[in-house]
Amino acid sequence: VHGRNRARVDVPAGEGRRVTLALTPTRRGDRVTEAVTIRSHGPLGLWARQATLTAPGRIRVLPPFHSRAHLPSRLTRLRELDGRTPILIRGQGTEFDSLREYVRGDDVRSIDWRATARRSDPESPGSAKLMVRTWRPERDRRIVIVVDTSRTAAARIGDEPRLDTAYEAALLLAALATHAGDRVDLLLWDRRLRGRVHGASGPDLLARMVDTMADVDAELIEADWAGVPAQIRGVTSRRALVVLLTAADSPGSARGLLSVLPQLASRHRVVVASVADPTLEAAARNRDELSEVYAAAAAERTRLDADRVAAA
Repeated sequence: VHGRNRARVDVPAGEGRRVTLALTPTRRGDRVTEAVTIRSHGPLGLWARQATLTAPGRIRVLPPFHSRAHLPSRLTRLRELDGRTPILIRGQGTEFDSLREYVRGDDVRSIDWRATARRSDPESPGSAKLMVRTWRPERDRRIVIVVDTSRTAAARIGDEPRLDTAYEAALLLAALATHAGDRVDLLLWDRRLRGRVHGASGPDLLARMVDTMADVDAELIEADWAGVPAQIRGVTSRRALVVLLTAADSPGSARGLLSVLPQLASRHRVVVASVADPTLEAAARNRDELSEVYAAAAAERTRLDADRVAAA
């Protein structure tokens, strides 16, 4: 937090004054105050007396959620996909909607033979009309967001840690899922559970998420992905969409993650999302041919050897 931490105030005898200081937070987390120091100058400015008074306080700085600016456009896209108009589909994860007459192109597996028999006229067998079931997208789906808070999350991408970018993505996803009527759980994990939001919905969800994220920073340890399946079972026993926000470009972390993906994928739909470093991507696009890289490395090694010989 930066800002003016000193204020000049004149207090006439027998009166009181209130001083307000504006502070601008530069990092999320808890900011603690312990004391206030008062320095009183004499009328001629030749002497002063100072005292420090205990004034404990705590201010929690929440994640900024800059990606909120993208929410309206994403909600518009969500309405286009999920639809304010009925979407009639069939398959896993859908709910029965209604019956209608069969039309060319319908999946024959959706024909409801009982309904067809009820609609048929016994005296005119040829007049029977096939009835099919229509389905609507399932509501109250479960989404579990797992944010990796291990050492790879401490790397800086642009002007902020990779963990803060992952928080932004988690908040935007949770806001979209809430508007779609889905239930969202959040887990912050490295080798232990650093934070959890479970059972929240509506406006309370984002409020609890930012409060949980506020004081959780990356730990300089490797992530223990083997413990993630048990944590997910702790928040839901249903099939869910599991979103893992981690650094997929780290070989050590990727090996541990790959070892548990089959177990997670057998019960859930899994999405692995990684924060990309635009600097590394630009370097990868502009890199020279492999032979040129080896040639440059060999030339540099020759130059260093020559320098060592000359120094000797």
